[in-house]
Amino acid sequence: MNSRILFILTVAACTPLSIAAKEAHSEAPVLVADSIIAQQRQALAEATKGKGFGPQSPRDINQVSGTNARSFNQAPPYTEMNLCDIHFHKNAEHKGGEFTLYAGNGDGQGYGSGYRYSGTLSEAELTPTDYEICPSKHGSLKPGDTIELHYVHSSTQAVPGPTLGTCLSEAIANPQLRVEAQVFVLVNDSDASDFSDLTKHGLKNGYHQALNIPSDTGTPIQYEGSTTGPSYNTKGSPFQVSWSVRPKVAKVNAASVGKWCEGNEFKEDHAHGVRNLVVNPDLLSR
Repeated sequence: MNSRILFILTVAACTPLSIAAKEAHSEAPVLVADSIIAQQRQALAEATKGKGFGPQSPRDINQVSGTNARSFNQAPPYTEMNLCDIHFHKNAEHKGGEFTLYAGNGDGQGYGSGYRYSGTLSEAELTPTDYEICPSKHGSLKPGDTIELHYVHSSTQAVPGPTLGTCLSEAIANPQLRVEAQVFVLVNDSDASDFSDLTKHGLKNGYHQALNIPSDTGTPIQYEGSTTGPSYNTKGSPFQVSWSVRPKVAKVNAASVGKWCEGNEFKEDHAHGVRNLVVNPDLLSR
């Protein structure tokens, strides 16, 4: 294995599919102007033009057109791959289905942006909690918030664990990657789905699997893209990922999300930021 591959694996081992530091709680971010997001999109276009980058993510799943000519073999179904990582973002990175309400530009670094559940919730479901849920320097979660959960799978002999590094292998330098994505809205309702159940995993037919990925949230929209996260707002992601994004939003018990953040084997304790929605046709799969 050459030094370049070793370097990539080393960096990736410390980097989740979306990059976000685990830091202390602080105030909500100040929203940046539209011009900042436009500058980031221009920088992304310039950084990738003529460089051979493949299709990028996230995208509007209601739009199927793109002009990126780079193609790669679609990863196998997730049932024939190993679950390697689970993490989530505050607000949906993708747009479409039942999550089309733009949250705003955020701080320009991935926090406070993305897309929210476009449906309605009852007053009871929106009742505030008297405790913080998954607090970080970028704030905490509350009933009514939207999250996008990523179940990351690899063609390697992976074992579930923290960060993208668990999805890679020295035995396979270019593994196939698949992300099963599900958007949830947090509600103050103990009868809603339990996050611990949604993230439960075990061996099934010889593969590490998430055992309770929702199956009642619509036919997944499948497309070819990349890894996400705000670190790629101004540069292309070199990782090829097969995506399956479910169009309907499911309700999850807010308290159970907070409990999961207090301790899990993926070492996730807060929501990650989002990458700007990719709108440049040159960076979207056909």
